[in-house]
Amino acid sequence: MASKAGAHAHGRGHLVHSHAHEEDIPGTVNLRVAEGDDTGYGQALFPVPAEDPNDPLQWSEFKKTMILIICSFYSFLANAAIIGPSPYIDIWAAEFDIDQSVASELVSYPNLVFGLGSIILVPMYLKYGRRPVMLFSLLTFAAGLIGASQCTTYGGLMAARIIHCFGSSVCEALPVQLVNDIFFLHERGERIGYYTVCLCLGTFASLPAGYMLSGGYSWRLFFYVEFAFAMALFILAFVFVEETSYDRLAAAALSSTAPSEAEKEGGPEQLEQGVHPASLATPARKSFVQTLSPWGRVDQGAPFFSTIAHSFTYFLVPQSLWVITTFGINVIGLSALALSYTFPILIVSPPYNWAVTNSGLFALAALIGYGLAIPFTSSSDRLAAFLTKRNDGIREAEMRLGVMLPAMLIGPAGVVLYGFTAEKSLHWICFFIGGAMNYWSAYFYFSFTLAYAVDSYQSNTSEMLIALNIGKQLISFGLGLKVLEWVLESGYAVIMSGVFGGTLLANNLILLIFWIWGKKVRKFMARTRLIRSIQSRKD
Repeated sequence: MASKAGAHAHGRGHLVHSHAHEEDIPGTVNLRVAEGDDTGYGQALFPVPAEDPNDPLQWSEFKKTMILIICSFYSFLANAAIIGPSPYIDIWAAEFDIDQSVASELVSYPNLVFGLGSIILVPMYLKYGRRPVMLFSLLTFAAGLIGASQCTTYGGLMAARIIHCFGSSVCEALPVQLVNDIFFLHERGERIGYYTVCLCLGTFASLPAGYMLSGGYSWRLFFYVEFAFAMALFILAFVFVEETSYDRLAAAALSSTAPSEAEKEGGPEQLEQGVHPASLATPARKSFVQTLSPWGRVDQGAPFFSTIAHSFTYFLVPQSLWVITTFGINVIGLSALALSYTFPILIVSPPYNWAVTNSGLFALAALIGYGLAIPFTSSSDRLAAFLTKRNDGIREAEMRLGVMLPAMLIGPAGVVLYGFTAEKSLHWICFFIGGAMNYWSAYFYFSFTLAYAVDSYQSNTSEMLIALNIGKQLISFGLGLKVLEWVLESGYAVIMSGVFGGTLLANNLILLIFWIWGKKVRKFMARTRLIRSIQSRKD
């Protein structure tokens, strides 16, 4: 358990203190406790918060949790809007007089825009603040959804879906950014895990989407419901999501000029030496009305176009590249697109012959898989804390990776089972078992590879998130665009079990490289101009 953890220590009137610091190698942090430090899992808190109640690290647990819930639910809602309409592919093909592969592009192309939109929106929130960009994003998302509900042509529906996917494209970067802004190192794995649950459960939306049809409703109802939730989320975000961008270095420099306790007691003599009483006071916490301002902290020094250009350098950083391939192959390419595309077609065909209205039931596999993984959400934080204690208070980024070892093989095995079930027409329950195995494994890889990358190079999370979103969407687009054609040409066993299962296994096995040699990789990279350049740039 956390002892005076950051989330619990700062009751009213108490500001959290710590002397933790990052060592010369990025991702190696000294968490030894000094006198007066607040702790989490018996270790000093990192990052070190400023002596200011407006520092997001000093906010109450309630406020932090509300921000995380809102941003995580936004990720769920946005992913649901992309993947949820998968049961409508056959309906759209008939309604717009197009074939199934063209109709599936109403999912794959908006999915691509969902990733590429971060090229614009992430530099915007870095320069103009998280809050205004999130509010703008939600309004654009809602506008695209209501537009989609009114469309009567293929082109119109494609345009509306591109708009709502562009608007919501920032929703996968913002939760990770906010976790980095408002939570301490010992909390990251668990908090990113909660966000991952919401992201992953977006695939569950295909279930209610299918049952809307069985209730006699049009596919348009799905977009009406999404729109209603989007507007409700906008209101909650306006009330609770305060600007989290904070210049902690400037605050630290300012506090370093404040006098010591002995100087404070020096009275008039200290005033003669230039110490003003106003400089001795802790800044006042913003009022609730002040936090409602739609404007964020404008960072005049944040270069918009350079941020975009610099983000591509993260494709050369091994840890971030692994996260990109993990999300691209697993979260979208397999879990969202490949399985969501193929199951509705397989299950309504012989020998299964299910009704189209039941084609969304595969979402239950996701619900079971993720549900069985959720109890392990804090496991990487706890393992890392245990190993840090054994390592005399020195945290290495790789210490959280050990919990992923079982998932390394279970996920690919699930994909192989799914592919052979489709190829050999095995019992339909095998689709759900294979899918649940894949989803259970995917949860570990989504949550903890991302936490590992943030731990390794946290000095500029925004740029890494741009690279992550672009890379994973490009990979998933390539995997999902022609999946229906591939399986028809080569068979499910070859494509799903062989190609996709083998690709997933190869990606998962990279875990062993970072688990064993990850610090050596970071140490080598720390000597390169690339990492020195990244470290010199701050969010």
